[in-house]
Amino acid sequence: MQAQRNELNFKGQNIYVGMDVHLKSWKVTIMTEKSEYKQFTQPPDSQVLYNYLTRNFPGATYHSVYESGFSGFWAHRQLEDLGVNSRVTNAADVPTKQKDRINKNDKRDSRKLAHSLRSRDLDAIHVPLEATQEDRALVRGRATFVGDMVKYKNRIKAHLYYFGIPYPERFEKKSTHWSRNFIQWLKEVHFTQTSGNQAFGNLIREVEDHRKLLLSVTRQIKQLSETEKYAANVHLLKTVPGIGLVTAMHFLTETEDISRFEDTDHFASYVGIVPGMHNSGEVRKDGKITFRGQPILKKCIVESALVATRNDPALSLAYKTYVLRMDNNKAIIRIARKLLNRIYFVLKNKKEYVKCVVK
Repeated sequence: MQAQRNELNFKGQNIYVGMDVHLKSWKVTIMTEKSEYKQFTQPPDSQVLYNYLTRNFPGATYHSVYESGFSGFWAHRQLEDLGVNSRVTNAADVPTKQKDRINKNDKRDSRKLAHSLRSRDLDAIHVPLEATQEDRALVRGRATFVGDMVKYKNRIKAHLYYFGIPYPERFEKKSTHWSRNFIQWLKEVHFTQTSGNQAFGNLIREVEDHRKLLLSVTRQIKQLSETEKYAANVHLLKTVPGIGLVTAMHFLTETEDISRFEDTDHFASYVGIVPGMHNSGEVRKDGKITFRGQPILKKCIVESALVATRNDPALSLAYKTYVLRMDNNKAIIRIARKLLNRIYFVLKNKKEYVKCVVK
């Protein structure tokens, strides 16, 4: 007599997994096409999740999603290697009901992700190559160090003001600050107590040490820009007015591949140089630029636009025209958008920018 076989086989069926990812645990919700199967908490380990899926749903097609954030993309890559159709989504793009905003917890979040994944309501964000992500970390690190340097310098100025120590006449202008002579003067400032001199000396050493670190990182970025991976595109970007080495590397490591943007509108949306909009009936209202986008790239392109208006005749003329009917800040944003079009053009077409030609 033939023995009865009870082997499970989910071939042709889809299993959806929503994960709320935390440092020490993952809250997981599993759904089939028709129902919610189970919720549980597991260690932050992709292999543990994959073992559970293969044990309970052998032969099925697995889909998973989690929100981008502090956890990066390592879990996504591991799940993809294991055969799971993984995606990472922007938390702001996950459909959320009002009651989920009021009563937020990990169970609701993982259920919401699984349900949205099953309903095909989620857009996946671009996941960079691991090598690009590491290059990006180096370039982003410099931006962090620059911000830290500003804080350290402000501490010294606040310290001087707190003790009523004025600048010498030769350093009255801010443009003279932080030169070699200015730092030498700082070292010559003396307080009445040893402790006061020690406290101020510590602040000065903090700035000097950080300046050395910042210089070292800048050199490392320059070396990276000269590698085969980046050299040609860096050269192209530097032909665009206002774009220097560091800004070029920010754009190349953040975007990775310009061809993934259909046109300049999508590229500008990614950076965040597009207006907010509210249309209702006959009323149309365009607001400030969207809060979304890449903060580093948004900052870089606005700073570059300020430089470009002094170096490109076409952009200079456009800026002068804009300021006749709007304030300077709004005019610079429009110049920044034009500059993004130029960046897109040179990278997409692999051609150097020629002033007054690209519109």
